[in-house]
Amino acid sequence: MEWSYRTAEELMAALRAGEVTSVELTDEAIARIERDDKAINAICVPDFDRARAAARDADQARARGEDRPLLGIPVTVKESYDMAGLPTTWGMPPHRNHVPAEDAVQVSRLKAAGAVVLGKTNVPLGLQDIQSFNDIYGTTNNPWDRTRTSGGSSGGSAAALACGFGALSIGSDIAGSLRTPAHFCGVYGHKPTLGLVANRGMVPPPGPALPVDLDLAVAGPMARTARDLMLLLDVMAGPDPLTYGVAYDLRLPPARHDRLRDFRVLVLDEHPLIPTGSAVRASVNRVADALLDGGARVERHSPLLPDLAESGILYTQLLISGSVARFPMDSYEELRTRVAGLSADDQSLSATRLRAMMFSHRDWLEADFRRELHRHGWRQLFAEFDAVVCPITPTPAFPHDHNPNPLERRIDIDGVEYPYFDQLVWAGLATMPGLPATAVPAGRSPEGLPVGVQIIGPMFEDRTPLRLAELLEERIGGFQAPDEGA
Repeated sequence: MEWSYRTAEELMAALRAGEVTSVELTDEAIARIERDDKAINAICVPDFDRARAAARDADQARARGEDRPLLGIPVTVKESYDMAGLPTTWGMPPHRNHVPAEDAVQVSRLKAAGAVVLGKTNVPLGLQDIQSFNDIYGTTNNPWDRTRTSGGSSGGSAAALACGFGALSIGSDIAGSLRTPAHFCGVYGHKPTLGLVANRGMVPPPGPALPVDLDLAVAGPMARTARDLMLLLDVMAGPDPLTYGVAYDLRLPPARHDRLRDFRVLVLDEHPLIPTGSAVRASVNRVADALLDGGARVERHSPLLPDLAESGILYTQLLISGSVARFPMDSYEELRTRVAGLSADDQSLSATRLRAMMFSHRDWLEADFRRELHRHGWRQLFAEFDAVVCPITPTPAFPHDHNPNPLERRIDIDGVEYPYFDQLVWAGLATMPGLPATAVPAGRSPEGLPVGVQIIGPMFEDRTPLRLAELLEERIGGFQAPDEGA
C-alpha cells in the first residue's frame, strides 16, 4: 500500500492501529523524494539519515505505549527555520555555511510532538519573492507545470506537499508567503493570527535567535487537508516559553459554528487597486455557490468592510518600511532624490513602495495608528459576519520570471500587465490587521492549474476559518495530486 498521499490524520490512525510503522512511512517518503524531486527541487536540504533514526525512535516509543500528536509522521520544514546541524541560509550565498547550534522553537515543537523531519524546503533569496529560487539551491518548479513558479516564499513546502514528500510542512507568511504557494500548488495553508505562534529561530542568518515579536510576519502550518492544518496548528500554537509562556497558557476558542448553514460569509472578488483574473474570479464564485447551496448566508457587499484601497496602501507602507529598515543605505541620497521627484498626485502602489522606503519613525507610527482603526473596523464586521472569502492573488501560478530587478517584472492578468508586487494587496488584506486566513483549493484554471481562495476570520478565532475550510472541502473537494488532477 502506498502512503505518500494519505493525510496526517489517516497516517496517525494507521500507526496507532499497527498497520504501518514510521520507518516504513519514512522510507517510502525518502524513496519518493529521491525519485521525483530532481524535476521539482522542493527539498533543498535533505536530512534522511537523521529522519530514519527519528523514525526508529518513534516506533520504539510507540512500542512502549507512548502516543504523541505527530508520533512517527514524516514532515518537512521551510529552509528559513533553524535546525541544529543543518544550514539556514535564507537563500543568501554569503551565509551558505551558516549552521545554527539550536532548533527553532517550532522545530522543537515538531520533534516534541513526535514528527520525523525529512529535510528543509526551498525559499527565495532572503524570503523576498513570490517565487522560490536562489543561487545556492536553484529553482523550485510548480508540480502542475514545471515552467511555472511554485510560489514564494514557502514555495518548496507547497511543492513538497503536492508531490507527496511528507504529510505536513511548516512555512511562514508576511506577504502571502504561505498562502500564495498553497494557492499555486493546490494545497492548504493557514496564516495564524499575528502573535499566536512563536517564531524564535525563524531569523535571517547569522541570527541571533531571539524571542522577539515580529510585525506582520507569522509562522504557520501547511497540509493537504483542512483538518491536518488544525492538527499541526495545535502543535505550533502558543507563546514562546522564554517570554509570554512564562505566565500564559493558550486556549483557542472553538469555531463559531459546526454546520455550513449557520455561517455568515462576506464574499469579495474585486479590489480597487488591482483587477481579479477570470480564473480566480471563477473559483471565488464556485465557493460562493457552494456556500449558498449549503445554506450559508452569503453577502457580496457590506458597509462594515474597511476601505480596501486604504488597506492596500497601509499594508504596503508597513511591509516596505519594515523590510528595508536594516538594508544598507549606500544609495540613500539617490533614493531621497527619487522620492522627491514623485508627483504628489501619484498615489500608485509603486509610488507608495518608494515613499515607504524613506519612512521616519513618525511616519510609521501614523501608519500603525491607522492600522488600529482598521482592526477596529474588522471587529465590527466580524460581529455581523463569521468569515470573509476572497482571492489570494489575482492569477494562478505564473511562468518563472528571474529578472534580477523585481521592479521591472510584470504580472499578466487576462492579457494586461501590472507591476509585479501589486499582486500582494489581496494577501495584505489579512496580514495588515493580523487576522487569521486559511488558503483552500477551490478549482482549476482553463490550463488545469490549481486556484485557491482564502478564508479570513476574526482575530484569535483561527478555528472558525479552519472549520469553514473543512466544510467547504466536503462540498467542493480539496487536494488532488498533480498526476490525478491533470
